[in-house]
Amino acid sequence: MNEPQALTAFAALSQETRLRIVRLLVRAGPEGLPAGAIGAAMGGASSSRTSFHLSHLEQAGLVCSRREGRSIIYSAALPTLSGLIAFLMKDCCNGHPDVCAPAVSALSCVCEPESESSNTESAKTEDTHA
Repeated sequence: MNEPQALTAFAALSQETRLRIVRLLVRAGPEGLPAGAIGAAMGGASSSRTSFHLSHLEQAGLVCSRREGRSIIYSAALPTLSGLIAFLMKDCCNGHPDVCAPAVSALSCVCEPESESSNTESAKTEDTHA
């Protein structure tokens, strides 16, 4: 990522609703969310207001859209977000890794993959309810 791209991304993220949308889509993962669900999560924002913000984020490269039937599904452009973080951190420590340690630690994924036993339990529960 270069400086003009970073500036465009930061400009898009500098608005409260757009920042909230990106954070929502990051939590949603690669599956993304339909525009209506995003609007509902933004306090019932109108479809035109939601569309305005999503368009701004898409132009900045921070979200991607795809059509599924009659719905448009939006997801976070995770490679772009990673590039933005890398852009910020590229020269962070200037030879002093202890300076970067808190930031790197904060970026560690806190997601726990589902264990095999919980998958088995879910399958058993579904079988008993079928």
